Amino acid sequence: MSNNTRRTKALAILADTGMWRSNYEPPYLRLLWRLGVDAAPPHFVPFWRILPLAGIWFGSFWGAFMSLFVWSQQGFPVALAVVLSAGVGLFFGLSMAGYYAYGRRKYHLPKWNSILS
Repeated sequence: MSNNTRRTKALAILADTGMWRSNYEPPYLRLLWRLGVDAAPPHFVPFWRILPLAGIWFGSFWGAFMSLFVWSQQGFPVALAVVLSAGVGLFFGLSMAGYYAYGRRKYHLPKWNSILS
């Protein structure tokens, strides 16, 4: 089965749960799909894959923002800024991975590989 068909079935399953569309089909994911990237909806992605993706992405952008607008004004040590950014990224990654894992259990969603035609 093509992943596009699998994705369509997965989105139908998620829509039937009653959760908001923006929760199971976030804007960044729709953009990736338009660009041709074949990605599963986040509720079907394993915990161990969401944790680093969300954590690294958020920690990097949060750290860059804080460095440009806050820490550079205060003479903040670079090593401490890196450690803080990594910690915030880890916290965010754990939070997002936990959120999607909770939704997976709450709505009794099947595994991505078990969605067949």
